[in-house]
Amino acid sequence: MGKFTELFFSLYSHGMVRVAACIPEVFPAQPEKNAERIIAFSQRVYEKGAVVAVFPELSLCGYSNEDLFHQNTLLKAAEDSFRKVLEFSKEIETLLIVGCPISVLGALYNCGLAIFKGKILAAFPKTFLPNYREFYEKRQFTSGYQSGLEEIHFAGMTIPFGSNILLEARGIKNLIVHSEICEDLWSPIPPSTFAALAGATLLTNLSASNITIGKADYRRQLCSSHSAATLSAYIYAGAGEGESTNDLAWDGHGAIFENGIQLSEDIRFSFEEQLIFADIDLERLVNDRMKITTFSDTKKLHLERVREFRRISFDLNPPKAVIQLEREVHRFPYVPSVGSDLEDRCSEAHKIQISGLSKRLKSSNIPNLVLGISGGLDSTHALIIAAGVMDRLGLPRHNIFGVTMPGFATSPRTKKNAVDLMEALGVTSLEIDIKPSCLQMLKDINHPYSEGKMLYDVTFENVQAGERTSHLFRLANLNNAMVIGTGDLSELALGWCTYGVGDHMSHYNVNASVPKTLIQHLIRWVVSRNIFLGKVNMILQSILETEISPELVPVEANSKDDQPAQKTEQIIGPYELHDFFIYYTTRFGFTPSKVAFLAFQAWKNKTLGRWPNNFPDEKMHEYKIGEIKKWLGKFLFRFFQISQFKRTCVPNGPKVGSGGSLSPRGDWRAPSDISAQIWIEELNRSVPEE
Repeated sequence: MGKFTELFFSLYSHGMVRVAACIPEVFPAQPEKNAERIIAFSQRVYEKGAVVAVFPELSLCGYSNEDLFHQNTLLKAAEDSFRKVLEFSKEIETLLIVGCPISVLGALYNCGLAIFKGKILAAFPKTFLPNYREFYEKRQFTSGYQSGLEEIHFAGMTIPFGSNILLEARGIKNLIVHSEICEDLWSPIPPSTFAALAGATLLTNLSASNITIGKADYRRQLCSSHSAATLSAYIYAGAGEGESTNDLAWDGHGAIFENGIQLSEDIRFSFEEQLIFADIDLERLVNDRMKITTFSDTKKLHLERVREFRRISFDLNPPKAVIQLEREVHRFPYVPSVGSDLEDRCSEAHKIQISGLSKRLKSSNIPNLVLGISGGLDSTHALIIAAGVMDRLGLPRHNIFGVTMPGFATSPRTKKNAVDLMEALGVTSLEIDIKPSCLQMLKDINHPYSEGKMLYDVTFENVQAGERTSHLFRLANLNNAMVIGTGDLSELALGWCTYGVGDHMSHYNVNASVPKTLIQHLIRWVVSRNIFLGKVNMILQSILETEISPELVPVEANSKDDQPAQKTEQIIGPYELHDFFIYYTTRFGFTPSKVAFLAFQAWKNKTLGRWPNNFPDEKMHEYKIGEIKKWLGKFLFRFFQISQFKRTCVPNGPKVGSGGSLSPRGDWRAPSDISAQIWIEELNRSVPEE
């Protein structure tokens, strides 16, 4: 395997970086011992492949020294010890941000010093000094804001000074670092807000926040919401073991966030030193900023402050070794893996779909619904939603006309499931045999099948889809009803629907933005919640265990069991992979190679990572990189080149998740006549076969 191929498996090849929050034991007023701990931690960070490490506030001498900060002996010892850290930094390729007091022209500043390869890149002074409750920092320190200083002299160097500095790594795209200190985050508008608007993607906080009941949760909320509002990553490193406990206690809280999501957190109140890592997706942050126009609009609103920032570039390069991604990548991006989240999300999706269809019925003053019920996943879920709508509006469920329309390929299993489900839910159940009308159509167009030839081509399939749709719409006319679509997001992305009929067309499509994998989990959720009484759950379980199929090719052609003859996933690939591809291609605009890399991390080993609750063991799959590349290639061709014209003409339907929809009126607008060539070339050029 060549070096280029090996590097495909490194997180640094895909717009990501590894960062660290370091919580060493602190020795108040003993800078030399603190320097030793900082050096030891820095070595560990470097060996782990991280390129940025953040230490707590005043970590070189301890935060809790109070009036001892006015002792020149302590300040000189801190500077001398800092030189040892500076000298050590020459040996590693990691940006270190260390807390240290600095005396300048009769003022003492609480600073975060950014060190790289034996050089101090910048000193970030604390802006907001707490002077209330248990903290009285203005007694010792001066705010760095409007100090009039742009440079200071420290440790034998002249260094940039100010909270308006950004550190830009030349060798790692999109890595732009800013630092603030503790209370800065507690202010209504933290300095890092303007730093993010000026381009910073990685915000850091050197902190010595004491602990009181409930304060840790408040910190998490602050860091999470701030990283979300600024579309950034946020490293928080708080002082812990070793700080003086005269009147305060410390929990050593370290945590790392990305766009509102906590990626890592240490063990608070530990007697052991803490070191945590997280793999940050910088490309994801930058792509979000590009899409979310309010970010750039806010920048324009505060342009004067943004222009104050100075960029300092330095030659930080990614590790030459392959650094394996340790960040969890969920197999089902549309489906949370954590039990409580899955429960909440399924409930929310269920309510959104019911609410959307309820509003459409009320505004249209139409009391009845018509659905084609095949016994498959999509129509089953649409029927569940329709039943919920009737219950919500106080209408009888027999206002739902469920129609099973057996054709040439309908299996006994799916037909039985469809009929049984409609009966169990108490809807009006109809059966229309479409074979006679299909035969007439095939005869009218002189199709070979009408003459006894077993030709199961696309025309043969689409005649059945068209006949079903024609019956549904005319049945709706007859009964003052609305046709409810059942096609899902996955099928629309792949173009796995017949234009103008079948799953493509309806009066309103409740599943329009719900991918196949989420529909499966929504049905499992309905079963687990016992939303319906009687034998409904048993029928739903049977539907979940049925092969996904369009049922358009006769069973006798290639099947001997009660499962459908056509198996969709054998033709177009696993929906679980395609839903993964859809999410990262449309939501973030990632290159095919990055999508493949993330898919490999998620699916390479079925024993690693979390599976959603109640997920069947037999459906827990894993895929090699070659398999992922194969199916991703099919997805790219279908999505970019042959399916867009279908997506430009779709019915209304509610947007359910942040993963988006493919409605031409909302989340996805693209020309219908483009080529997938550049995406497929990037995939073939960049992704290994094994």
